[in-house]
Amino acid sequence: MQHGSFINQCAATPTSVVPVVGMGATNMLWSDRHAYTVIAVSASGKTIKVQRDKAIRVDGNGMSESQDYTYETDPTGTIRIVRLTKRGWRAKGSKFTLGMRMEYHDYSF
Repeated sequence: MQHGSFINQCAATPTSVVPVVGMGATNMLWSDRHAYTVIAVSASGKTIKVQRDKAIRVDGNGMSESQDYTYETDPTGTIRIVRLTKRGWRAKGSKFTLGMRMEYHDYSF
């Protein structure tokens, strides 16, 4: 069963991406996205720890689809354990993509 928007499914990370500390990560929700940073990688490379970043909105577009952010690491940000599965990078059913940081809030819900 697939969850989330078509765009998020298309942006999902191939399982061939090798995670490294400091790499950006994005939690792909239904239509929202949240930015994270990889803070630890297991010896096997199949389990990582990610920490939520501070996403600072820098555009003046209000409640629109056009959103621009800058990102800062947040030492107090939520830490999640993400594992490589047959269906990609997952944390308790939530999909992650590696190699980029993205923040997006869908105001239509």
